[in-house]
Amino acid sequence: MPQLILASTSPYRRELLARLPLEFEVVAPGVVEEHLHGESPADRALRLATAKARAVSTRHPHALVIGSDQVAACRGEVLDKPGDAARCRGQLSRLSGQSAHFYTACALLGAHPLTHLSHVDTTTVVFRSLSGGEIERYVERERPFDCAGGFRVEGSGIALFEYIESQDPTALIGLPLIWLAAALRAAGLQLP
Repeated sequence: MPQLILASTSPYRRELLARLPLEFEVVAPGVVEEHLHGESPADRALRLATAKARAVSTRHPHALVIGSDQVAACRGEVLDKPGDAARCRGQLSRLSGQSAHFYTACALLGAHPLTHLSHVDTTTVVFRSLSGGEIERYVERERPFDCAGGFRVEGSGIALFEYIESQDPTALIGLPLIWLAAALRAAGLQLP
């Protein structure tokens, strides 16, 4: 079995991949996550997921490498990781009563030329109307500054929504495991 590497520094992606019964390593890809003018959120997510996988694949040419990225958007505005409480409160205020789309891309690259698989999962999150107090309490309690959109669905952020439309609930957390498991099987790994 080839070495399996997750090209990521995300603890959320690491925890998700650990759900699959596979041994893997984690390697930081060192990719700059820049915006390109005119690029759609889905295209940006796919470009960055592929770039992360390629960056690690060049250093580990015999491994199977997983790259992933997520881009969130609401009403044409890309929602980056807020980084601090003020930006997080601002993002959640703009999301109150709105729908947001989360584009989670995943790429699997391997030494075999045909092992270049990629996918973009789209999840729609509909936020309920949030009061200033609710946003303040949530941000203070959860501190989701490293999450696109400023919330953690796997935590108390689930209480911020009216509903979620998704084909893969793990995609919203950062790694579409349903697609990835199928891609790993296609690459020759046995799951489950």
